[in-house]
Amino acid sequence: MKVHEYQAKELFGKFGVPVTLGKVATTVEKAVAIAKSFKGPVMVKAQIHAGGRGKGGGVKFCKTVADAKKAAKAILGMKLITHQTGPEGQTVNKVLIVPAGDIIEEFYLAALVDRATAKIAFVVSKEGGVEIEKVAEKTPHKISTILIDPVIGVQGYHVRKMATVLGLKDKAHKKQLYITVLGLYKLLVEKDASLLEINPLCITDKGLEALDGKVDFDDNALFRHPDIAKLRDVKEEEALEVEAAKYSLNYIKLDGVVGCMVNGAGLAMATMDVIKLYGSEPANFLDVGGGATPERVAAAFKILLKDKNVKAVLVNVFGGIVRCDRVAQGIVDAVKKNKIDLPIVVRFSGTNAEEGKAILENSDLTFEMADSLAEAAKKIVKSVKKGGK
Repeated sequence: MKVHEYQAKELFGKFGVPVTLGKVATTVEKAVAIAKSFKGPVMVKAQIHAGGRGKGGGVKFCKTVADAKKAAKAILGMKLITHQTGPEGQTVNKVLIVPAGDIIEEFYLAALVDRATAKIAFVVSKEGGVEIEKVAEKTPHKISTILIDPVIGVQGYHVRKMATVLGLKDKAHKKQLYITVLGLYKLLVEKDASLLEINPLCITDKGLEALDGKVDFDDNALFRHPDIAKLRDVKEEEALEVEAAKYSLNYIKLDGVVGCMVNGAGLAMATMDVIKLYGSEPANFLDVGGGATPERVAAAFKILLKDKNVKAVLVNVFGGIVRCDRVAQGIVDAVKKNKIDLPIVVRFSGTNAEEGKAILENSDLTFEMADSLAEAAKKIVKSVKKGGK
């Protein structure tokens, strides 16, 4: 689960990270009132769940209240397109107004769980700011990773390494860095965050502080943190993904044309790979899970078909706990109820696979059956290339 910048910075502040908090506005009038209250230059920043906002025109420095009004009017309601939103962009519904300080130097600092080492990784670079992606691509040696063992936690030598990477000389800045690192570490561990990012971490006229913030949380741990769950903004999420979650379906919308319904995350990934191998693109990742009932299968089909890009559907089910005959009945019910006229290729294997095939073959509907994933992928790609719908 992602949160907005202003929510991230509020969390940083609660864990001791030096940060200047602003106020959020959903109207131009409110933005103007906030800008007036700060009595000085401000930053007007679009609040969406994506990076690269500045390059897309979503972050403006404003010397006067009149400038803030102009910026808020331009940003609120705009379709902000960044490298993370895709070409469709995201609508800006709120802006953060924050006092602007004098930036002396910019850095990059992030914390995340490193699954390969079972440690907390702090990623540090002296080259912070909007060009951090270029730094990672062209000069990766300028980015350092410091691993922290959860058994011992943050130690002085960890922070000294980071201070060296950042080139910090001032004792006050080093102390603020220690406070920042300790705060991020505690936030990551105590709130089950999967990623914390400060870009930029700056030396300003106030000292070292986080001028921006990004926080992602582990969805599977939200039940332990109702205070964090309350921060969720479903308006920033893909509508189909939100609907799928209501049925306990793991769904992620993609840009392709082949709708995929599969049980098991690994099998879903393999299915997507084979579709690409044979010349088409998956429209989604959809794992119906180990408890696929006819009702859940019907819900999955309904969600798949709400994606207007879908031209054909591939069902790939391995019956273990899941019974293929129950999945088959769900497919038949969904096709009849929703009057689906798309090509549908089905591959069953495992528990009650033959019974499932019989249900499909004995229905008054048209399905193409396949015995292997490769055969299923070839058939679905052939259907798409013929025109699908």
